[in-house]
Amino acid sequence: MRVITTIKEMQHTMLLAKKGGQSIGYVPTMGFLHEGHLSLMEKAREENDIVVISIFVNPLQFGPTEDLSSYPRDFERDKELALNQQVDYIFYPSVKEMYPHSSSVTVKVNERTDVLCGKSRPGHFDGVATVLTKLFQIVQPEKAYFGTKDAQQVAVVEGLVNDLHFPVEIIAVETVREEDGLAKSSRNVNLLPEEREQAPNLYQSLLRAKEMILNGERNPQKVVSFITEMITEKTDGKIDYIEIYSYPMLKELTELHGKFIIALAVKFSKARLIDNIILEIYEK
Repeated sequence: MRVITTIKEMQHTMLLAKKGGQSIGYVPTMGFLHEGHLSLMEKAREENDIVVISIFVNPLQFGPTEDLSSYPRDFERDKELALNQQVDYIFYPSVKEMYPHSSSVTVKVNERTDVLCGKSRPGHFDGVATVLTKLFQIVQPEKAYFGTKDAQQVAVVEGLVNDLHFPVEIIAVETVREEDGLAKSSRNVNLLPEEREQAPNLYQSLLRAKEMILNGERNPQKVVSFITEMITEKTDGKIDYIEIYSYPMLKELTELHGKFIIALAVKFSKARLIDNIILEIYEK
C-alpha cells in the first residue's frame, strides 16, 4: 500500500494504471475509519483491480457553527485499517494541497439539499460537491463507493455525476448494522447505556413502517405519525425529523408510489443518530 500526498503524483499514478488497463475503485472518506467505511473498501476490492481511498477533512463542508478543528483524526490507525482491507493507495493531501489559493470556481448544488440533514446545514453539500469534483478529477475512478446510511449525500453525488457527466459509476452500499439493527456509527459510543438499549427502536420503527406500506398504507403522513409515536414511546430521544420523499430527487409525496426514502434523525443526550430505508412501490 502506498500513501500519496500530492495531486500531481496521484494523477500520474492513476493515469499509468488506466493505461495498463486496470480498473479503479474509489472510496472518499474524511478519515477516522469505521466499519461502514471498511464495507465500502471490501466492495471496491471485490469489483476493481485497484482500490484507492482518500482521507481528507474538507473545510468547505463545515458550517460556521461546526468545529473543523475538533473533527476526530487518527491517520496511523486509518492506515492500518486500510492495509487490512487490501487498499492499494491512500490519497492523503493537506488542505494547502487541495486549496492552494482562493477558488475561482466552486460547485453549487441547487436540488436535493433543502430537506433532511441538509435543511439545517446550508452550504454543506456545496462543499461536498466541490471537493468531490476535485477528487474525481484527481483519482479518475470508474466506480466510487458511498454508504446508503447517508442517503441524501448519495442522492446529491448522483446528481453531480449525472449533471456534469462524470464517467464514474456511483455504487451505493447497504448500511452496516449491529446485531440488533442499530446503524453502525462512530457516534454510537456517545450513547448512555439506557440510550444504547433504546436506539435499535429507530430501525425497528422503519421496519414496522415498511410493513404498513407493504400491507397497503399509501398516506405518508400516517406513516410518519406511526414512526413518531413509536420513537416517542420507546426512546428518550428528541426527534429532529421524520420525513418521506421521492428518491433520489427528494421531492414531497402526497401518496407513496415509486421509489422513496423514509428517513429520520433523533437526538439523544450526546449523540444524534440518523437512519433510513429506501422502498419501491409500483401498483399493478
